[in-house]
Amino acid sequence: MLFNSHRSPVIARNGMVATSQPLAAMSGMKMLMSGGNAVDAAIAAAATLNVVEPMSTGIGGDLFALIWNAKEKSLKALNASGRASGSSSIQQLHDLGYSSLPSQSVYGVTVPGTVSGWDTLCNTLGSMPLSELLKPAIEYSSNGYAVSPIVSRDWNYCLPKLRLYPSGQEFLLDGKAPLPGEIIKLPTLANTLSLISEGGSEAFYRGPIAAAISSHVQSLGGWLTIDDFTNHHITWDDPVSTNYRGLTCWECPPNSQGLNALMALNIAEGFDLPKSGFQTIRTFHRLIESMRLAFYDGLHYISDPHKTRVPIEKMLSKSRASLRRSLISETTAMTGLSHDLSLADSDTVYISVVDRDGNACSLINSLFQGFGSGIVVPETGIILQNRGTSFSLDRDHPNALEPNKRPFHTIIPGMVTKDDQMWLSYGVMGGFHQAQGHLQVLVNMIDFGQDPQTALDTRRFNVNLDDSVTLEQGIPLDIIRGLKKMGHNVTDDSGGPGVFYGGGQIIQRDPDTGVLTAGSEPRKDGCAIGW
Repeated sequence: MLFNSHRSPVIARNGMVATSQPLAAMSGMKMLMSGGNAVDAAIAAAATLNVVEPMSTGIGGDLFALIWNAKEKSLKALNASGRASGSSSIQQLHDLGYSSLPSQSVYGVTVPGTVSGWDTLCNTLGSMPLSELLKPAIEYSSNGYAVSPIVSRDWNYCLPKLRLYPSGQEFLLDGKAPLPGEIIKLPTLANTLSLISEGGSEAFYRGPIAAAISSHVQSLGGWLTIDDFTNHHITWDDPVSTNYRGLTCWECPPNSQGLNALMALNIAEGFDLPKSGFQTIRTFHRLIESMRLAFYDGLHYISDPHKTRVPIEKMLSKSRASLRRSLISETTAMTGLSHDLSLADSDTVYISVVDRDGNACSLINSLFQGFGSGIVVPETGIILQNRGTSFSLDRDHPNALEPNKRPFHTIIPGMVTKDDQMWLSYGVMGGFHQAQGHLQVLVNMIDFGQDPQTALDTRRFNVNLDDSVTLEQGIPLDIIRGLKKMGHNVTDDSGGPGVFYGGGQIIQRDPDTGVLTAGSEPRKDGCAIGW
């Protein structure tokens, strides 16, 4: 089956920004055209997304980034994810009758890391002041913006969550989600962003904002304290990588699920995918099984490496991949695999930026699920994430809830280098689909020679964490029937918001000419902008 793209890739020389909202992409482009670098543009775009796609991201969430320095030919990984409160207690939750953390619980709220990520990136790798980078976001939240169609749909889908607490009205128009084209203002968020633009991390983690968040969380029975905010800190990590068909594929290390994508690539590398054909039954089967095995290992071992040992080298070894691949039959789906986390929808934003000098920033920013926990801190416009719901309440599990521990994270920015040159800056937002999205778009480009836009347009599968598989509408019935015949538990794709295939952005750079080619997710409202 050949899939024909309905969009052309965007091609430019001087810089490129790709993300899920045109207003955010333009915010980033303004920074590039004003002399800023890739990091400046990524922060500006991310801040704008907090305003124009608020169900997906916010200053109450977390951030990861991969940053490529073209001059030094070096890659850095920033982990700006928050930790559980120092007062967290599995026993307390067991006493309350919980066997797992519900998604709309104050106990799932962890310390927000986003602002520390922006501030650190700005101060260490950026070239413009934070006050300048946040101007577009403050302008849109103060003066209003017209809501885009998919954002309106997702906003409405999350309406029950926003109605849980009175402060949720800060994100509603007369108690309703905004319709496409309606103008909404977020004045309380504008005030908070203004404080951050002036004071950076200090204003967020050691001032009245931290006091307001911790006080509100405690009023709902939660754990967060002022000390939790004061003790928050980012980490610079060594990225993890694997070689896939001569290219080096990079991800952030644990506590993110980047290992899942790399393990799946290692397993899939042993198959001759071009020979088995583009989106044939056999190719789908091989990729699905590779992903299932990667998930099985990842969900058993990925955790906060500062609290639990994660055997990264063993998980990424080619010999282990070969052993795992040997479990895959060419005729029958594997049986007996199981996973430990329940599948949840996820709302996240991803930004890819490459500047005229070849520097790149692959950045992802998230509240986890749509509008996070649903808890809006009154008069601040801050929506608190529910990332802590990824913790296990089984004390023996590597990802068990502990005080001051980072939870398993689904959000993963990606990058690919070729002969010590940045080749791809990319990501596919969407909860547990993200590693699957990385696998599929890379296979589309590397094995089947697709350009970034076609690679994103191509229909996807989603391995659900109950071990079923969902195939996107548009995949032929003979493929579905063939996979079912092999024993795959293929579930119905109704096309609703709960069936999720992610939202990707890709920027490809020609190392010889510096020409940038970009694609933007057709399943979102976004675009790539070049100059």
